[in-house]
Amino acid sequence: MARPRQYDDALRRRLLDLASEQISEHGVDTLSVRALAQRASTTTAAIYTLFGSRDALVDAVATEGLARFETHLRGVPRTDEPAADLLALGLAYRASALADPHFYRVMLSSAGVRSGTHSLTQPTFVILSSAVARVLPTAPEDEVELHAVRAWGLVHGLVSLELAGLLPGTETERADRYEQLLRTPLPPG
Repeated sequence: MARPRQYDDALRRRLLDLASEQISEHGVDTLSVRALAQRASTTTAAIYTLFGSRDALVDAVATEGLARFETHLRGVPRTDEPAADLLALGLAYRASALADPHFYRVMLSSAGVRSGTHSLTQPTFVILSSAVARVLPTAPEDEVELHAVRAWGLVHGLVSLELAGLLPGTETERADRYEQLLRTPLPPG
């Protein structure tokens, strides 16, 4: 009996990267297991062995994007200065999106959004909400959530515009403008 073929983590990562590019650039409906296998110089059997199905592969791409994003956010050190920590979190948000633009786009697309999940309960939003709560320690929970959604909308909007090539200026100018907008203080709580 022939020994089962083994597929390593490098192949799994390559497949996730290529699938995220395809979904990000052309939509989830264009993802073909056969075409992906060809692009990755592997077989469809490898994809099915590693992921189980095309839908599971799409889910794995979204999960990978969220994991990378969460890792960036969790990597922001917590200091005694809540406002500086919130700014650092916003800068990490942008850095994560620019480092993995395909995963970022998939993560926040219909392909990445899991049915029945509420975005405000996701670990990445909880990180943001906790940082806002530290800036506004006396604010009621619903006000903290409102300001966290506002902050998320700001960073997501700016990053999405930048990834779409719609913000003018050099990389340095865009980074400076982004930071300047994030420095606009939250109203007192």
